[in-house]
Amino acid sequence: MGGAGGDFGGSDPVISRLAKEDPIPWYRKPNLRFLYFMLFPTCMGIELTSGFDSQMINALQILESWIQYFDNPQGALKGIISAAYSLGAILSLPLVPIINDRFGRRWSIALGSIVMIVGAIIQGFSQHVGMYIVARMILGFGIPTCIVSGSSLIGELAYPKERPVLTSLFNVSYFVGQIVAAAIVFGTNNIASNWGWRIPSLLQICPSLLQLGFVFFIPESPRWLISKDRSQEAHDILKTYHGEMERGEEFVAAEFAQMQAVIRLEYETVSKSSWMDLLRTSGMRKRLLISSMLGLFTQWSGNTLISYFLGDLLKMIGFTESTFIQKINVSIACWSLFCGVTVSLLVTRIRRRIMYMACTISLLLCYIAWAISMERAMTGKASGKPNNGANIATLFFIYMYSPCYNMGYNALTYTYMVEVWPYAERSRGIAVFQLFGRLAGFFTTFVNPIGLKNVGWKYLISYCCWLAFEVCFVYFMFPETMGRTLEELTFMFEGEDLQRQANAAAEKVVNHTEHDTTGLGRRSTGENKLGGSAEVKEHVP
Repeated sequence: MGGAGGDFGGSDPVISRLAKEDPIPWYRKPNLRFLYFMLFPTCMGIELTSGFDSQMINALQILESWIQYFDNPQGALKGIISAAYSLGAILSLPLVPIINDRFGRRWSIALGSIVMIVGAIIQGFSQHVGMYIVARMILGFGIPTCIVSGSSLIGELAYPKERPVLTSLFNVSYFVGQIVAAAIVFGTNNIASNWGWRIPSLLQICPSLLQLGFVFFIPESPRWLISKDRSQEAHDILKTYHGEMERGEEFVAAEFAQMQAVIRLEYETVSKSSWMDLLRTSGMRKRLLISSMLGLFTQWSGNTLISYFLGDLLKMIGFTESTFIQKINVSIACWSLFCGVTVSLLVTRIRRRIMYMACTISLLLCYIAWAISMERAMTGKASGKPNNGANIATLFFIYMYSPCYNMGYNALTYTYMVEVWPYAERSRGIAVFQLFGRLAGFFTTFVNPIGLKNVGWKYLISYCCWLAFEVCFVYFMFPETMGRTLEELTFMFEGEDLQRQANAAAEKVVNHTEHDTTGLGRRSTGENKLGGSAEVKEHVP
């Protein structure tokens, strides 16, 4: 698979072609513009909670009132406080696809948000460290349902031309959450009482309240509605949000026909609505391996060191002043947001494999340089002669880590997962990605403080070795997915025949319209758009 994408069967990617030919930008389409603005508080804001959490825990660990209230936790206890969020997420993952497939994307987001609201309230009013850990587990229990549903819903509602950018921006909200949390903790830093840490802990409720308040202002996934035999509702949604173009009737009819055909083929050939589907065929096993490893890569590439233990890293090289560390926290979050947004806007121009290869290679080089500079800085500190040059170099490589990581593991993560997995298995596939990511996150946030305490800068060498493996895996195993719709990517591992059948439904509609000189074909398409579900289903081969 190195250097090669999936097999698209050589058929005409008709939906992608029609979308590229559409000259009207999204901001001149009133319905689509409204949809995109509503997706921000409901779906793209989901990762605000995760970003808020990582930065809040990072910042609270240098807050005097938090340290005194919980009796200065160290080592394993400090690790489990940070890792409890990931542990709660791991426990909920087996339920995520069931909730998603039974209740739909919107209700899954609402249910997950309610769970997180409960967790944030308990966290803010915790009376001891055990209660605080349980509260963080409850918060973590709610987040995967929202992430899986939100990332899928963005990909399934967005117009094909903007879908890669929107799914890439989904993960960028993580940094917005970081900035907000860092600013709040910086503001409460001078509150001497326990409200210095209780206020940030309670304010973690805000992203979930936004999701709960706005989620029912957006439509349900058309693909989910089709899978539940609610085709007319799905068609109406596509007509409203994807039909605002010069060839709107033709595009919606072709897109709808392709969705119906692909979902039918999926359930006939590769999906039995079971976890065993992920192992049933060689194509599914490839997707499973890619998703599992990508989950590990997103959390085992050294990012949790900066997200959760920046204070410890800076203290190791002599920066101990609380206000200075808080300022570094805020500035890194702002820098990460800038890098994340910039990269997200490039995903329609740079191929996926190129971005992932650039990401892994640059991360490896960054970590090697960071390990060297940190060794020099710690040696200088231990000798009583601080090495200011090494200290500055260490800070530089901590900042440089962000653009390197964002090239692949932030911006592309959910874009790639939505593209790799077909509709019927998308919830399970992203849940597997989440599972391995949360397991890796739990492990690293638990082990990082122990490793830093026991071996110091040498702990960074373990990340260098793992990053070298990532470079090799991405090169040999990651397929190219750029430039196709979700339906056109559905059977990229299953061979030409299924892919041709999937594209045939859309081609049939377009060819019928293009070759109808009487105008009756176009009229027929319009009648189907306005007719009942029986008429809408005429396009299914």
